[in-house]
Amino acid sequence: MNSLYKYAPFAAAIALGACAAAGSHSALDQKGAATFTNPLLPSGPDPWVTQEDGVYYYTHTLGDRIGLWRTRDVTDLEHAEYRTVWTPPAQGPNAHSIWAPELHRINRKWYLYYSATAAGFEDDAHRGVFVLENASIDPLQGEWVDRGRVNTLRAGIDGTVFEHRGTLYFAYSPYLDAISGIALARLSDPWTIAGDEVVVAKADQPFENQGGRQIMEGPEFLAGPRGQVFLTYSAGACWSDNYALGLLRADGSNLLSPTAWTKSPTPVLASGNGVFATGHNGFFRSPDGREQWIVFHGNPAANMGCTARRAPYLSRVRWTASGEPTIDPPSSPDTHIAKPGGTTER
Repeated sequence: MNSLYKYAPFAAAIALGACAAAGSHSALDQKGAATFTNPLLPSGPDPWVTQEDGVYYYTHTLGDRIGLWRTRDVTDLEHAEYRTVWTPPAQGPNAHSIWAPELHRINRKWYLYYSATAAGFEDDAHRGVFVLENASIDPLQGEWVDRGRVNTLRAGIDGTVFEHRGTLYFAYSPYLDAISGIALARLSDPWTIAGDEVVVAKADQPFENQGGRQIMEGPEFLAGPRGQVFLTYSAGACWSDNYALGLLRADGSNLLSPTAWTKSPTPVLASGNGVFATGHNGFFRSPDGREQWIVFHGNPAANMGCTARRAPYLSRVRWTASGEPTIDPPSSPDTHIAKPGGTTER
């Protein structure tokens, strides 16, 4: 899988992501403008957005800590409030390579899911997904309690959670010998798998074999308008310009059966308009509830690799007459896009 190469070299560019006030090609200069341009920040690998009651919480990989941005205008992250909410211990199973954080609201508590590596190791066998819990109403305040590693069967990365028909599910990308795939399991609480863990898909398509690795990673849930369940995932090696998003689809009846899932034969989001290596995404709705959006990272030029120079982009998600998602192509820096519906001034 993408292994230790996924975020190296990281140190040289990490300050870009930590400073939300750095120069960027984000929103138009005039306050309250109705449009924005991509990317939102000059740095932001593995971006994630949660929207609640018109307030956006944003995060991305910082490598040595987890930070949260808060704003009422997700297209203006350069002016968002920022706070480092957690730093890893010096020793232990979650000491290094803090990757791909996600913020979720579950049963009136906040949870942060993230990937990490044990102290003293840089190999895939010592990677796992960990969980932090915060009972505060405000995720930028309160105490983040370390709930430890999700009890997956395999080493892996990029954990996420979603609820479907009253059941909480966990999805992640396990290492399966020389390749990787997507695994699902039910949760008894936000950090504990109960029952079987099932590999529902493995990397077996040409677009999943890029940069010398057969990879499926970064699964993300998207509910379909007709009860379908979709999982997007990042395909290929992140250092490849052809890193892209694939799509899995299930009818929603038995998600833990591999036969319930079908795979799109081509990516649903790929390089274009001068943006390369489009991958690692998350979904959110506009404040007015009418629009589905996706946040993902991309490189603004070819041959930039898998570094902190990957930047966050937004695109609209639309639905076909048959209830299948289509994602607007990545937009160039000179393309103005209407902000998510219901966005207000910060």
